[in-house]
This record gives sequence, C-alpha cells and structure tokens, in this order.
Amino acid sequence: MSKFTFADGIRQAITEEMERDPAVFIIGEDVGASGGVFGVTKGLWERFGSDRLWDSPISEEAIVGAAVGASLVGGRPIAEIMFSDFSMLAMDMIVNQAAKTHYMTGGKLSSPMVVRMVTGTNGSTGAQHSQSLESWFTHVPGLKVLAPSTPEDAKGLMKSAIRDPDPVMFFEHKGLYVGRGGPAGEVVEIDPIPFGSGRIHREGTDVTIVTYLKTREYAMQAAEALAEEGISCEVFDPRTLVPFDYEGLRSSLEKTGRLLVAHEAPARGGFGAEIAAWAAEHCYDVLRSPVQRVGGRNTPVPYAPVLEQFVLPMTNQIAESVRTLLGKPTIQNQNINI
Repeated sequence: MSKFTFADGIRQAITEEMERDPAVFIIGEDVGASGGVFGVTKGLWERFGSDRLWDSPISEEAIVGAAVGASLVGGRPIAEIMFSDFSMLAMDMIVNQAAKTHYMTGGKLSSPMVVRMVTGTNGSTGAQHSQSLESWFTHVPGLKVLAPSTPEDAKGLMKSAIRDPDPVMFFEHKGLYVGRGGPAGEVVEIDPIPFGSGRIHREGTDVTIVTYLKTREYAMQAAEALAEEGISCEVFDPRTLVPFDYEGLRSSLEKTGRLLVAHEAPARGGFGAEIAAWAAEHCYDVLRSPVQRVGGRNTPVPYAPVLEQFVLPMTNQIAESVRTLLGKPTIQNQNINI
C-alpha cells in the first residue's frame, strides 16, 4: 500500500498549481526529464513538457536570476537550487533583487516566486551539503521563510507559497522526503495553509517545545519518553518562520510557562535565539523559568555517521533540556544520540 510522503506532498501541490495557473513553471538543475535529484519533480516533465520545466546549467545565480526576471513580467516561477548550502551563490539575486523589488518600486512591482531548497543532514551528506541556513533568510525584510515538517503541511504550504505575491524561501529537510515510506503517493486533498499559523502536534502542560523540520520528530520522541516520567510536553511547530505565529506561541506558554526551542541549525545565531528573545520580551509575565535552546553543535557536519549524529540535537538532548528546565535529575551516559 502506497503512502503519502513529504515528496508526494510537494509534487502534488506543484502539479495542482501548474494545472490551475499556466504562469507557474519550474527552473533548476535536472528538474525536467530526470525528475530532480530527490525525485520531487518526477513525472512533471512528461505531463507539462519542456515549456514549463526548464533544465538549467549548474549556476544558482542564473537559476534565481531568471526566476526573478520572469516573476517581474507575469511568471510564477519555482526555482530549485537543490542544496541550501549553495544558496549563497544566488544571494545577490535573492536578497538585493527579489526581496527588495516591492519596496523599491513603491509597491508597483512584486516578485512572486518560490525558491525550493534542501536543508539539514541525513545519511552522511557531509559538511557542504548538510547545513541548516534558514536563519540567514529570516533576517532579510521582504522574504517569507517556510519550514514544514509533515507531508500534509508541505503540500498546503507549497500551494500557498506559489500563490503568494512575494518571494518565498521553502526549506525541505532531506530526511523527511521518504519519512512515511512507499512509492508513488496517493492523492491527498489539502487546502492551502495560511502563513503564520502554527500547529500543535502534542498537547502538554509542563513545557512548550518549539521545533520544526526534521527535529520535530525527535521532539515528539522526547515528549513520549518524558511522559513516562510524568512530564507533559506540548510540541508546537510554527511551520512558517516568517511570518511567525507569535499568538499561538503565547497561548501555549500561558498553559505551560516554560519554553524550549529545538532545531538542527547550530544554536549560536540560530532562529531559536529570535524565538527566545521574543518570548523573554513579550511573555515574561507567564514564563516560570529561563528559556532554553538546544541546537546543533558549533561545528561543520561530519561524514562519519556516529559523528554526524553526535553533532545533531536529537531525542536525548531534547529530553535532557526539558529535565533541566524542570529542575529534574539528568540521566547520564547519553553522549550518543538515539
């Protein structure tokens, strides 16, 4: 029995939007007949043809530059630049062009485009293909930043991203593509999901864990393990980092009074720092302890599987941080993640 995967969600959203709007097209390396390096665009070339799926040279600047230009003359491009590690080659086009167009034209023009990027690590992809750079883009006015963690959210948010009038950065964790297994996915009806609408995956009363992308799975595992110790965790997934569901976060903190932010990017300068600062500034009246963060270690991601797991914030680290928040005894001998 086939299952609805993360890749299915993105593919279905793109397919439905290409059928709905003839201005939607895809540009990127190997997105056409080969179906993309992760198979996300598989089958679209046969369905929509080379007029709407453009295989590009290996040039991230050219891919995004062409998308920006097309968006200014009525196109709805979806630019795939594969690994987010190489987004820095297109930063001028993203930061100085796409993000600024609406402001610098006094609102007369906008750049409706989606930049799809693979993020995070999974299965020894090494230091140059494993980074989590979402915080870079949350810092830039004019960009919207999405980080879904489930197939359903990936589909609903991709549909909204394609319809949005502004440039949207869409992060896809490589460890989520086949998270639910199975070959060709069934068609699952999902409406567009509005930005700035977080999702509670688990209700709780003692601690709010804010998390997204692949780390959400580890947070859920930690919450289930902690429940056996009598600790109740609420797992809150913002789904979109910009705009962020601050109202939803405050509502959760009013129940729990404690906040832990968990993400794969290194904690130093990560988006968790922004969430923690906002909570300290706006939710101080409901917080019962200092905010904690758990993120990746401050080092490049190694190839070796055991070292790769060691640098990532996984189930053990999240559970230990929750115990620290509650003043509970820590559990020793957990240097290796599970």
